[in-house]
Amino acid sequence: MRLVVVSNRVTIPDRHEKATAGGLAVALREALEKHGGLWFGWSGVVGSTRQLRETQRGNVTYAVTDLSEAERESYYLGFSNRALWPIMHYRLGLTEFQRSDYMGYLGVNRRFARELARMIQPDDVIWIHDYHLIPLAAELRRRGITNRIGYFHHIPWPSADTLMALPFSTTLVRTLAAYDLVGMQTQVDARNLIDCLVNLCGARTDGRRVRLGMRETAVQPFPIGIDVEAFRRLAAASVRQAATPLRATRESLGERKLVIGVDRLDYSKGIVQRLEAFGQFLRSHPEERGRVGLLQIAPPSRSDVPEYAELDRMSDEVAGRLNAQLGEFDWTPIRVVKKAYSRTALAGFYRRAQVGLVTPMRDGMNLVAKEYVAAQNPADPGVLVLSRFAGAAQQLGDALIVNPYDIHEVAEAIRTALAMPKSERIRRFEALYHVIETSGIHWWTQRYLEALTGAPAQAEVVEPPSKVDSKVEPPVRRTGRKPRPAASDRGEAKSRAITVGQKRGAPPGETAHVSFAR
Repeated sequence: MRLVVVSNRVTIPDRHEKATAGGLAVALREALEKHGGLWFGWSGVVGSTRQLRETQRGNVTYAVTDLSEAERESYYLGFSNRALWPIMHYRLGLTEFQRSDYMGYLGVNRRFARELARMIQPDDVIWIHDYHLIPLAAELRRRGITNRIGYFHHIPWPSADTLMALPFSTTLVRTLAAYDLVGMQTQVDARNLIDCLVNLCGARTDGRRVRLGMRETAVQPFPIGIDVEAFRRLAAASVRQAATPLRATRESLGERKLVIGVDRLDYSKGIVQRLEAFGQFLRSHPEERGRVGLLQIAPPSRSDVPEYAELDRMSDEVAGRLNAQLGEFDWTPIRVVKKAYSRTALAGFYRRAQVGLVTPMRDGMNLVAKEYVAAQNPADPGVLVLSRFAGAAQQLGDALIVNPYDIHEVAEAIRTALAMPKSERIRRFEALYHVIETSGIHWWTQRYLEALTGAPAQAEVVEPPSKVDSKVEPPVRRTGRKPRPAASDRGEAKSRAITVGQKRGAPPGETAHVSFAR
């Protein structure tokens, strides 16, 4: 078979770029190289010409097309980012809907389908990514494409009553029945989609199958991972190389402890609330002033969308106010840096930080949480504080799980993390590392393609018990032994530190396999 990947944006690598690309891009390229493949999507260029351009890199053909200014405004900035993005993150108050944007969204998907259909071969397997391209399979089916087509939704899928606020939501959800496999980040997302098909589209279900016409589509959770070993090596190398950003950070911090947050500047990430929580931590524990600082890295995104420009202003305002109230002449408690850093530099920042503060208001997965764990020094690891509304919380129950809407709870989690005994930090790190190591990016790619193509799984997939709530968790492949503690720490106390906002003892559940029929 040949693999065809379709995504909103496609970056054609130069001949030396593969080694520094992000984990998802590397994994998809490796899958494309393995099977022989085509990667299709928007070039990222806005121009007057929309001619398809093809570039060959090894065993992969990159086929890209430009968008017109009108298409970018309606398809990308309009319906995708002003309507779908906020409603998928439960932000109804920020959702803006224009019929012209929706028509533009459908128009670009129709054009992509028309151009892609001419390139499809009979044995191709097609893998479509993310919310920009939900209707693409339905458009391909209208053009007679009968190949296996899968879709992966990288962001949350909301409940039916939330999605119903979006005009044409029933029509949009119905197009998902054109896929053979729909992948979600978590079991909760998968269940929400099933509920939408039942409640909005009148589908029937027996608990394992949802019937909507004559076609069957499987819906399963596939929690996305990272390239753990590669990121671990980056973090270890950063200690030896001491690149300029990390060296300057070390010099400015001295012996002070570091709390780190790394996010795109997006309202779903809870950056303003995180800054307020750190301020609350310092007010509640004045003895920590001068001993610890917060570094928030927040590269701007979608700055031409008004809500993002407002978030940019608010984050500066909150950081400035807290620094003025709590800072000293020789200590600035909060540093907000609005620029992007290399993966090597980020790995070094993560390794230096005693606390990783990952507190989105809602997130599909959040790979920063997994990168923070991968970057830690096993002999002296930091502590992950993680929002219960990030998909990663369904897997990483040994983090300190918090409600990001409660700044007092987040503040106390910061204190708990900073005061946690070394033996407890090591125990939690080893449990977290085991999860991310056994469900990494290559496992994710292989497992999804096995499900899409019907190939037999190469290893048993089992579900761990949930440590967040009683809902079923995504499955985790158990392929290796849990690392043992260092000999010097095996005899230390095994008592658990307080886990903020965390429930325990939920039973394991079953892996969901639900079929739709069209």
